[in-house]
Amino acid sequence: MLFFEFAYIYLVKSNPMEDYIKRSVSLTDAEHMTKAAFEKARELGMAIAVTIVDESGILKLFARMDNAPLIAVDASRKKAITAVGLGIPTGDSWFSFIKDDPILREGVHGFMDFMLMGGGMPIVSGNQLIGAIGISGGHYTKDQECALAALDSLKKETNDKNP
Repeated sequence: MLFFEFAYIYLVKSNPMEDYIKRSVSLTDAEHMTKAAFEKARELGMAIAVTIVDESGILKLFARMDNAPLIAVDASRKKAITAVGLGIPTGDSWFSFIKDDPILREGVHGFMDFMLMGGGMPIVSGNQLIGAIGISGGHYTKDQECALAALDSLKKETNDKNP
């Protein structure tokens, strides 16, 4: 009987979801970032694939420009998942994190969905990780440029909304 009283009080008299707020990258923001990344890719003369994941690494949006390399599909996904995994960009930041530790440096390549090459960036709102973007299609430095353009466009849009 005690269990049923508890269940009734917990489920009927209170709403356990009232105090729970989960911050996540919105689909609107993901679409906005993708558009900005595509514009930067066109400016650089390349075709890319963009993957945006939420804070848990779950796919929010994927898009591939015409003529983007097939390998960019999986690489962009892995870059996004790697970036959201520890909340740091792929490329130089990740390499700096692992370079002086031989066990870690060799071991990370055994992680499922790990991609060290640049082009993966965490998406942060305030001080909270809300997702990540992964871009692939060209040299990793160009992928990084596209990812930064995407994040910069989100910052600009946020500033425009909240002057």
